[in-house]
Amino acid sequence: MTTANKITIGRIVAVPVFLLLAYLNKPVWAFAVYVLACVSDFLDGYIARHYNQITDFGKFMDPLADKMLVLAAMCFFVDKGQMPGWAVAIVLFREFAVSGLRLIAVEQQRVIAAAWSGKIKTAVTMVGLAAMLLFGGVPAVNGIVTALIVLTTVYSGVEYFIKNKDVFSDVK
Repeated sequence: MTTANKITIGRIVAVPVFLLLAYLNKPVWAFAVYVLACVSDFLDGYIARHYNQITDFGKFMDPLADKMLVLAAMCFFVDKGQMPGWAVAIVLFREFAVSGLRLIAVEQQRVIAAAWSGKIKTAVTMVGLAAMLLFGGVPAVNGIVTALIVLTTVYSGVEYFIKNKDVFSDVK
């Protein structure tokens, strides 16, 4: 197992730890675990590319670990009344839609690489949720973060479909 993959697995393990600390009302510790998990996303990607540790496991698990982390945080904020449930629904819809697009492409022996807009969406989401953890009692922060997450999510989802619309021309 590569170093990059071990870091990805560590991020997955961090998700329930983060949630436990958040629900036990340990905001400093929850914030620290969340930020470390976010930083590990950039670190494992760097290590994988820089040291030629790109694996099929990493290609699958790295984005899945990201989704687990941010969706867990978003669900926590919905539960605490700091984020509307419809925002999480939009994020889930985009994730399922893009995953479906990628599955159709795979059947055509195509790989749809991560787009820059998707990377920006992930960064905006991770930083925004960290801000909500830090300033969670401020409704304006919650509203701004929610709006930015929804906007970047919708934009990147639409871009994936526009750039890859030819995938549907071969669907039987």
